[in-house]
Amino acid sequence: MTKLGADWQVGPDGIPTRRAARVVLLSTDGKTLLFEGHDGDDPAHRWWFTCGGGIEPGESPRAAAARELAEETGLVVESARLVGPVLERDADFAFRNVLARQIEDYYLVFLDGPARAIDTGGQTGSERNLVDRWRWFSAEQLVELAERETVYPLGLARYLRRWERGWDGVKLRVTERNSSHPPPN
Repeated sequence: MTKLGADWQVGPDGIPTRRAARVVLLSTDGKTLLFEGHDGDDPAHRWWFTCGGGIEPGESPRAAAARELAEETGLVVESARLVGPVLERDADFAFRNVLARQIEDYYLVFLDGPARAIDTGGQTGSERNLVDRWRWFSAEQLVELAERETVYPLGLARYLRRWERGWDGVKLRVTERNSSHPPPN
C-alpha cells in the first residue's frame, strides 16, 4: 500500500502506479460531462476530468468504467453499451505530494438525450473529498476552458471532435510524463 491507497502498486521505477477506466459521456445536444476537482494536500491544484477511477482486483476495465459511471453520475449503463476503449492514457502526475502514474482506458457513452442532471450520491468518500462540482460542456466551451484551466486528458476537445459522430475503431494512445498537475481521480 502507498500513501495513495491500496490500489496503487509501486513499480520497478519506484513510481506508484495503477490501472483506471474512464468514461466520456456525450449527449445528443453535443455536450460532454466533466468534474472539477482539487488535490487535498494542495487545494490550489485544480483540474477538470471525465468520470472514472481505479480498476478493482478481478474487474475488467469495461466493467470498472460502467461501475464508476454509476457511482459518480447515477447513470446505469450495461458495460456492453460502452464504446471502445477509444483511448489509452499513460500519465505521470503529482498528487498528494507523490509522483504517481496512472494508465487509463477511456470509453464513450452516447446518451439517448440531451445533457441532464446527474446523481452524485453514489460517489465514494475520496471522490466526494476530491470533486468540487460537475458541468456539461459544449465543444466550444471545452476549448475555451482548456485555454485557461487544466482538462484531462490533455487534448480532450480534439478527441471529442473525432468521436462526436461515433468511434472509427482506432484506439488512440497518449503518454503524458512528469506533469506537475494532479491526476483525475
